[in-house]
Amino acid sequence: QVQLVESGGGLVQPGGSLKLSCVLSGSIFGIYTMGWYRQVPGKERELVASIGPSRSTNYADSVKGRFTISRDNAKNTVYLQMSSLKPEDTAAYYCNARTLRTSGLMNYWGKGTQVTVSS
Repeated sequence: QVQLVESGGGLVQPGGSLKLSCVLSGSIFGIYTMGWYRQVPGKERELVASIGPSRSTNYADSVKGRFTISRDNAKNTVYLQMSSLKPEDTAAYYCNARTLRTSGLMNYWGKGTQVTVSS
């Protein structure tokens, strides 16, 4: 059974930094496109950043130049380094793993970690 466990959220002042981590267990990490999404109450979950098996990356316009996604296949872990944080970055951040197999799309979510940017 595939499980994703996020960590690293917390309270940070505007302009500060945080690094989120997500560990995948129960499957082969390297085959997945890994992503970080965020959601605030009353709004849809939105993509923040993703990184493919070949380490190609994609970022939301709102975080380009401030956030960096990376992966360590040896540790089954994806990271999101967040810098120059703004109050509007406050959200629950969710880790996602997805891959297309012959049996169909495999799509998994973590339970989320809260990031609060406030003075």
